[in-house]
Order: sequence, then structure tokens, then C-alpha cells
Amino acid sequence: MTATTGAASDVHALLERQQQESRSRRTSSAAGRRARIQRVIDLLVARRDEIVEAIDADFGGRHPGYSTLNDVLGSLTALKYSRDHLEEWMRPEERAVFSPYDQLGATASVHYQPKGSVAIIGTWNAPVFTLLSPLAGVLAAGNRAVLKPSELVPRTAQVLAAAAAEFLDPAEVAVVTGGPDAAQALTSLPFDHIVFTGSQAAGRSVMENAARNLVPVTLELGGKSPTIVGRSADLAAAAFRIAVGKATNAGQLCVNPDTVYVPAGSLEAFVAAVRESYTELLPTAAGNPDVTAVVADRHAARIDGYIRDAAQLGVRIETVPPEPISTTERRRPLRMVVDPPESAAISQEEIFGPAMVVRTYDDVGQVLARINAGPKPLALYYFGRDAEEQRTVVDSTTSGGVTINDVMMHPGMLDAPFGGIGASGTGHYNGREGFLEFSHARTVFVAPEQDPRREWGMLPPYGDGYRATMAAQVSP
Repeated sequence: MTATTGAASDVHALLERQQQESRSRRTSSAAGRRARIQRVIDLLVARRDEIVEAIDADFGGRHPGYSTLNDVLGSLTALKYSRDHLEEWMRPEERAVFSPYDQLGATASVHYQPKGSVAIIGTWNAPVFTLLSPLAGVLAAGNRAVLKPSELVPRTAQVLAAAAAEFLDPAEVAVVTGGPDAAQALTSLPFDHIVFTGSQAAGRSVMENAARNLVPVTLELGGKSPTIVGRSADLAAAAFRIAVGKATNAGQLCVNPDTVYVPAGSLEAFVAAVRESYTELLPTAAGNPDVTAVVADRHAARIDGYIRDAAQLGVRIETVPPEPISTTERRRPLRMVVDPPESAAISQEEIFGPAMVVRTYDDVGQVLARINAGPKPLALYYFGRDAEEQRTVVDSTTSGGVTINDVMMHPGMLDAPFGGIGASGTGHYNGREGFLEFSHARTVFVAPEQDPRREWGMLPPYGDGYRATMAAQVSP
């Protein structure tokens, strides 16, 4: 087999083949689903070194240990969890039957059917994980899939395509490569579900294309991920964990802490603590193999532009470590932008890189009001020991997920849903919720032998007392 390009005709042919196979085999056994997942696992295990090296080359510097952890092990964990639990997820669920049919022997259950063929469009920041983590739920639900890696990581895309051609049957799982045209071709076709990870602008385009064919979508779109440091927080511990989050993949993660709110009186202590922790982790940026490079020149220019815009507005900027910005590579120090105005670009846009907004506050209620006035974020973080304030933060906000006293932990839960809401996305995957997301829940009602409706006067010709009998059943 050969790797498949993203040409519209090629993608259409793949979809038709997969949907034809789905129609001829409406259901699939647990053993068959496990075998499909296992083939993807075998691919990852066999090609892990090639994948990690390709990611490093595409980024212009990303530590192989991190890529192994995030993309290889992260994907393997999701795939194995689905492989080992899908049989229990597949079991029909008995449901209560309405009266009086429950007393006459009727039964009802919900069966979970495969939807068919699912398109999964990944993104560059976690180029394997954003494809294979949702694929775990897609395959557990008995579906087939067409995967499209990001064009910003072309070497990784080619390695995945070649590996898929060797290990996988394209009638079950195929990889297509290409740029935005390939994504347009995928999302314009009548797939049975589409999964997309990326920007809000691209997400709108995906949803618009999918709507033409009434295709359901799962969108993971990111956001500003507000982080609240409460007065009861251990400031040093909070600063360390936030610094670890910003150092991870150079902040190029959809749930990365973007805007941190700290009590006004703790600002200097917090900035100093972040500086100390971040410098301990990454004492230099330029030439440091532990620092992940910004993925592309245009993204590095975008982040540098946010900082330049803030500086021109007279905003305080703390650079950690305090070194010049390299002109020969895309590794960047952390830039903390303190209390920028709302008009600043960094206040408006998702940063998605090694920079962070730090805002001061006097009343946490004002912070919550500010968060609730903006788009619903994918992640929300709170640091503090005050249980009442913690409950207030969780209960009075809406976000895709929440981590308390750390950052970026809840997406790693295998037995809990991951996804956004509103501007940060729709739908979710991970564990059983992912299985349900990619399944059609079908109610099956088995009628009893006896049908009492005629003897009860509920069928035409209606008697004089029919309306009164029905009216007597109306109650508050």
C-alpha cells in the first residue's frame, strides 16, 4: 500500500470504501474492535523512534523524551484503556419501561451502534496525540476513520502515513496528508462524524462545511485558560507548577495557563517565584535542547509581535531567563506581561507559546465576573486552600474542565471527558465518554404480547368518556 494524498478524489474514494464496509457490517464484535486498536498500538510501538525524530525535526527542536511522553505514551495509554474497557461499554443498557407496559412484560434497552466513518483532523502542537487519542474512542465504538495530520509537521505526517500504509487496512483506518485543501475536502464530505482540533477560526469553517451534510462534529478549540491564584495559595508551589506548565512544550498546548490572576499585594512575590522556578527548569533558552522551539517562523513572529505590541503600550514585561531573543532559532524565553490593557493583542488572542499575562486583583469576585464576561475557556485553574473560595470558583464559572492546585492535569484523566464548551469547543472524548461520543445510542423497545389499548378505549372509534379518562390522568 502507499500513503494517501489529500486530493478530494482520493479522500472521497476512501470514504466510500469505508462507508460501504460499514453498511455491509453494521455491527462489529468486541474482538474485532480490540484487534483494530491493537494494530494501531503495534504501529506506535514499532515506529516510535521515527515518530519522535520527525516531531523534533518539524519543530526545529523538541526533546525526544517529551515527544515520547506526550505523543507516543499519551496515545498508547488512551488506546490501551479503550481496548481493555470497550466490551463493558458495548453492553446494552436496560431502561425502565413506562406504565402499564412495564407490568405487561415489555422491555427496553439502549444499544450503542457504530456511526460509520469518522474524519479526525489533528493539530501540530501534539501531532500524534490529537489524532490517536480520539481514535481510541472512535475504534472502541466500532467505527472506521480517516486521519489528517497537520501540514505544519510534514515529516511527522509522512511517517504516520507510511506507517499506516504498512500496518493498517485503509478500509479501517487511513491517513491522508496535505494542507488546508485536504482539510476542506475532508470536512466537505458526508462523513458520519468529524473530530477537529485547532483554532476557533478553523473550527467555524469545519462546522460550516459539516453543516452542509448535517455531519455531527467534535471540536477542541482552546482558549485563554484563566488561572486564579487565591490569597490562601502556597505562592511558591503555585508559581512552580505554573512555571512547569509554561515550560511544557514552550506553552504550545491548548490547556496551557494563559492568563494568571494574582492578588495585587502578592504580585512581586509571584513574579519572583516564577522567575526562580522557570530559571531552575530552563536556565537558558537559546541553544537549550530542553526548550521546545516555537513550531514555525510565523508563530514565533506572532508571539514576538504580541510582546512588541505590549511594550509599545508601555506595559511591564519580565523576560525569564533575561536574555536576548535569538535571531537564528525559534527557542524563546518566557515573557510575563503584567497588567496589559484590554486593547493589547496579548489580551485578546490565545498566546499558544512561551508568554503569559499576569493580572492583579483585589476581589476574586471581580476576576470571576471578568472570566464569565468572556468566551468560555477550555480549562480553568485555581490555586488555594480556602475550600469555600474553591467551591465558589468552580460553581460560578463554566469551562471545559478544571484543575485545582495544579495546571493541565484534568485532560490526562482516562475515565473522564475532555472537551470544550462554547468558543472552546463542542463534544468530548476520553474513556467511556469518548465511546459514547462516537456511538449512536439506539433505543430498542420490545412490546408485550398483550395490547390493552382497545379494551381501555384508547383506540378509535373513541367513546364519549375517552377525553374525560385522559383528563383524569392530568396532575401536578
